[in-house]
Amino acid sequence: MKVGILGGGQLGRMLLQAAANYTVETYVLENDKNCPSAHLCHHFVQGSITDYETVYRFGKMVDALTIEIEAVNIAALEQLEAEGLAIYPSPSAIKTIKNKIHQKQFYHEHQIPTAPFVITETLNEVMQHTHLFPAVHKIGEGGYDGRGVQIIKNKEEVALGFEHPSVLEKMINIHKEIAIIVARNKKGETAIYPPAEMVFDPVLNILEYQIAPARISRELLWKAEAIAIKVVQKLNTAGLFAIEFLIDKDQEIWVNETAPRVHNSGHHTIEASYCSQYDMLWRIILGYPLGNTKLINPSAMINLLGEPGYTGAPIYEGLNDVLKVEQAFVHLYGKQTTKPGRKMGHVTLIAKDDGELIYQAHKIKQLIKVIA
Repeated sequence: MKVGILGGGQLGRMLLQAAANYTVETYVLENDKNCPSAHLCHHFVQGSITDYETVYRFGKMVDALTIEIEAVNIAALEQLEAEGLAIYPSPSAIKTIKNKIHQKQFYHEHQIPTAPFVITETLNEVMQHTHLFPAVHKIGEGGYDGRGVQIIKNKEEVALGFEHPSVLEKMINIHKEIAIIVARNKKGETAIYPPAEMVFDPVLNILEYQIAPARISRELLWKAEAIAIKVVQKLNTAGLFAIEFLIDKDQEIWVNETAPRVHNSGHHTIEASYCSQYDMLWRIILGYPLGNTKLINPSAMINLLGEPGYTGAPIYEGLNDVLKVEQAFVHLYGKQTTKPGRKMGHVTLIAKDDGELIYQAHKIKQLIKVIA
């Protein structure tokens, strides 16, 4: 089977690593010929994943398509699907999710709990909804890894927002953030991974490290799982989805965002789960049974981000020390250039208890730095 991946970043790289276990011929479409995925696929095609003709021609080369980023040409995918190409997830699901306005409206339409919001076109419209302050302003399309998101606490900070179609949502008094990955196959069967608890860098707003399973009550777990399943069922397509939740101080749970693909919050599943999120997506595409989502052991995952003040060829300072840590698994993404806040790799830790995981996670954060 010939399977194409739109995008050649680190998610595509790990998806290709899992593909080596199956009889599948892989194709990657990406502008950068030196991207993390380029040397791991059978066929690399250089081109833009946002260009209609490029995506359409790429789709005609393969039996099935998937994505590793939402910023793809939807019109080309819709045409390919109309001509019978299998796409995971469906273009309609990607279209709903890639635009934060459509995504929030989807939650509202299907009575999925999410923060109160309004749609704004201009900053003048933001000023008309000060009752939502403090609020989070999210640009409709183009935001990624913390970009395109702005906190607005009061009228004086409105100018920090966006003069583009955006979502203005009331800021939740966050107690904890978790993510749940759900797999759905062509038969409509689902499999759900234990939630991961996320800890974010307060400045860059990028995932700093996470712990799985999340430290939440059984009641919250059941509620989160039910909501996650509902989100995926309403999207009504086969694929892999990461649903991010906010838990407030009153223990209410709200859907923050959904990703229609393999996700940063599921990196730990490579070593910590019987079936990784990457292996699971191949099972869905190739028509095999859904895998075992149980954790083998509790885990922590630490993102390796480019250090502030460094741009250029990456140097992994302290890498040797991290490689000496027992039950630590290092993944470097092979990016040729580092810059502040860029995801350059991750480290997964396995341990028996949360205390040891948190101690080792902080230790590794101090040991390794990505400089230039």
